[in-house]
Amino acid sequence: AYATGRGSFKTRAKVDVEQLSARRTGLVVTELPYMVGPEKVIEKIKDAVNGKKLTGISDVVDLTDRQHGLRLVIELKNGFNPNAVLQQLYRFTPMEDSFGINNVTLVDGQPQTLGLLELLSVYVNHRIDVVRRRTSFRLGKKKDRLHLVEGMLIAIVDIDEVIQIIRSSEESAEARTRLMSIYDLSEIQANYILELRLRQLTKYSRIELEKEQEELRKEIAELQAILDSPELLRTLVSDELGELAAKYGTPRRTVLLESEAVSPTVAAALTAAPGAKGKAAPLALEIADDPCWAILTVSGQIARTANQDSLAESGPRTRHDVFRSVIKTSARGEIAAVTSQGRMLRLQVMDMPVLPPTSGTPNMAGGVPAKDFITLLKGESLVAFAPLDQVLALGTAQGVVKRVQPDYPLNREDWEVIALKDKDTLVGVDSAAGDDDELVFVTRQAQLLHFSASAVRPQGRTAGGMAGIKLAAGDQVLHFGTARATDEAAVVVTIAGTEGALPGTAPGAAKVTPLAEYPAKGRGTAGVRAHRFLKGEDTLLLAWAGHGPAKASSLGGVARSLPGEHGRRDGSGIPLSQAIDAIGPSMAWPEEAAADA
Repeated sequence: AYATGRGSFKTRAKVDVEQLSARRTGLVVTELPYMVGPEKVIEKIKDAVNGKKLTGISDVVDLTDRQHGLRLVIELKNGFNPNAVLQQLYRFTPMEDSFGINNVTLVDGQPQTLGLLELLSVYVNHRIDVVRRRTSFRLGKKKDRLHLVEGMLIAIVDIDEVIQIIRSSEESAEARTRLMSIYDLSEIQANYILELRLRQLTKYSRIELEKEQEELRKEIAELQAILDSPELLRTLVSDELGELAAKYGTPRRTVLLESEAVSPTVAAALTAAPGAKGKAAPLALEIADDPCWAILTVSGQIARTANQDSLAESGPRTRHDVFRSVIKTSARGEIAAVTSQGRMLRLQVMDMPVLPPTSGTPNMAGGVPAKDFITLLKGESLVAFAPLDQVLALGTAQGVVKRVQPDYPLNREDWEVIALKDKDTLVGVDSAAGDDDELVFVTRQAQLLHFSASAVRPQGRTAGGMAGIKLAAGDQVLHFGTARATDEAAVVVTIAGTEGALPGTAPGAAKVTPLAEYPAKGRGTAGVRAHRFLKGEDTLLLAWAGHGPAKASSLGGVARSLPGEHGRRDGSGIPLSQAIDAIGPSMAWPEEAAADA
């Protein structure tokens, strides 16, 4: 469709797999293709089930309302693979629909079928023609005005003689002819002088006219340069289109995914493996082991990219664009999910949804919540993704640091990566293979400590680590990560507020500072102050240190603002209400702090 102007694509419903009860799984539909309603889907599901085309469905409930929007719950029978049932639904119901494209256009009065490149070329050529004609029109207007201004300046220089000529003439035609012959004026200039009011012939008016003359000559030169240079003309068109895109452009609301049937990384589509009687056959995907990135956002979305191209850090902000972990891996590889209780869980990268290639930051709208893939214990939270073949640095809330060797068991799906003390939790995990890496602690009482990773010897996974930062009474670690103090892009972000305050009721301040401003201290020390609290502030709500520039989001994935960098490492920051946008990775803005932003 993009190449030739004729083709089709498939639209699919947006479906999440949810645990409806302790023993019952369901498919929850929150979006349907265009012109497809839930009643039509329910009717087709019932027909397919009665016709023995669909298996594994026990009930369909429409919970759509004004408050929550579309919500169609498809309950599954025990023992059925949700993905296999979903593929059947796509096949036999309107939850998957085809949309045809036929780009028949009129170009110079002739009907033509154009692909995307040709469509853009026609439009750009149209904009070039419009801008050229507009420039020519403006140039003519400027030249006409300059011609009149030059005539007025001639009249003002010898104003007494001009008035005498006009007064001694019996009619305006005679006065016009005499002015044209004496001062070598054009007919247009002479007519304009005859129509002037005396108040426009003062000394001040002459100064204004000379200034206007200079500005007109400058503008005429600029307009003439645009007409004489095709490069300048195209640059002007490009800049104007860029301004329009920045002003009126909106993020794409439909998520684009690569088709399984045509994907270069999907060799064959779905093959049905023999299953037990009365049960749906599981799905077998033949996926090429292509390099990719596995991504975890601070809002809990996970996905993988289609390739391992560099991830752009620029472009317009989108939902879920703040990444907590970005792991280099392959489509058939394995990574680990590290939890707050010091557990590592083995994850298959191929199970993650694939994001389509983009020119900017990957659009995480195609991701899924991590809770759909990872089973956490009560009171446990996901901290980060981690590679299984690198030395990792871990930091806990009680200030313990550990570097762990990658000697993980091969036949287990989860294991402990650190022996935590009572009531201690893991707060940060990051790769620290080199001894020149800097390990960074930031506490709630705004103490920052960074020291070389060489001060922490790598240990086995059953070890408990060693003292990292010395904590004051009642203090605990808020952030732990790795960075390079010599890296000019390494920054520290701190957000202060009031502990226990209701959302939006307490003042707060955010600060972004280069990490190089903070002196390194030895392991086991208290570090230096990273943020000065003002009246009404008594704790850090958030902190982050790493390769910048930094950007923030709410826990729901909505883009938030950060102040620009400044050099005062012990400063109080900028009030949240005055924060301005900044770009980069990698922290979640708390909802209570974001209320004032």
